[in-house]
This record gives sequence, C-alpha cells and structure tokens, in this order.
Amino acid sequence: MTQNLINHGPKIALFEPDIPQNTAAIIRTCACLGAKLEIIEPCGFMLNDRRFKRVVMDYMNEKDIKFHQSSDDFFKSKKDQRIVLMTTKASVSYTKFKFNKNDTILFGRESAGVPNEVHKKIKDRLKIPMKNNKRSLNIASSVAIILAESLKQTKLI
Repeated sequence: MTQNLINHGPKIALFEPDIPQNTAAIIRTCACLGAKLEIIEPCGFMLNDRRFKRVVMDYMNEKDIKFHQSSDDFFKSKKDQRIVLMTTKASVSYTKFKFNKNDTILFGRESAGVPNEVHKKIKDRLKIPMKNNKRSLNIASSVAIILAESLKQTKLI
C-alpha cells in the first residue's frame, strides 16, 4: 500500500524574491534537505529566466513550491501556524531559539527585506550574528544555515 507522506517539517518562505540565482539555489537546498518552499509573489524575475534555470538545474518541481499571490494570502494561510522572520534588525540570535517542526521561516527580499507591516505581524524575529560592520549574508547562505539548525533541533536530519 502506498501512502502520501505529508511534510511535517519546516517550511522556507521567500518574500518577493528578486534575484533569480538566489531563489534557484534555495530551491536546490530545500529539495536536498526535504523542506517545503513557499514564495510570496510578485517575484522580481520569471521562472523561465536563463539565470534561474542555470542554477536550479533539474531540482525545480513546481508542485513542491507553494506560491502565494500576496503577503495577505500568505498570512491568511498561516493563521494558526508559527512564522519566524529572519532579519538583520532582530536582537535574538537563531542559536538562542527553539525551532518547532512545523515552523515557517520567512526570509525577506534580497534588496529590501520585508516591509515594516510584515515585521509587526511576526512575534519571533531572529538574526544570524555577524562581525561588526558587515551588512548581511547572501540569502541562499542564510537559508542553508537556518534550515540546517532547524532540522538539527527538530531531529529531522
């Protein structure tokens, strides 16, 4: 008997991503580590962009990606779920946080993060500590760091 396995693990959400290569790298990371990906539109590129296709290779499976038409749509779908925002504006390090198996971990747009209204809607805001005078890590690197920690804490890897 075959059964459909429902992903009971963390979900990565991207808020209006605008760099195709980063989104493609995140798709590959999620595919390899078994995390679901959610994309809040609009994207700053088309999925047939050659830069996107070059990095995503054969890891792209649109049925494994949930697209939200807007941030309102995203928040409605998460009504009873915990959303964790990764932001350089947070004061709490991800190393001091207890991840849950069904968290949705939200990452902002590469060029601008998330708007203030999104910050206000989310209680749990975390950062990756960095050396002084450094702005931010590449979003694909940040997703890999946080997803690995979440999977480790929840014993899903």
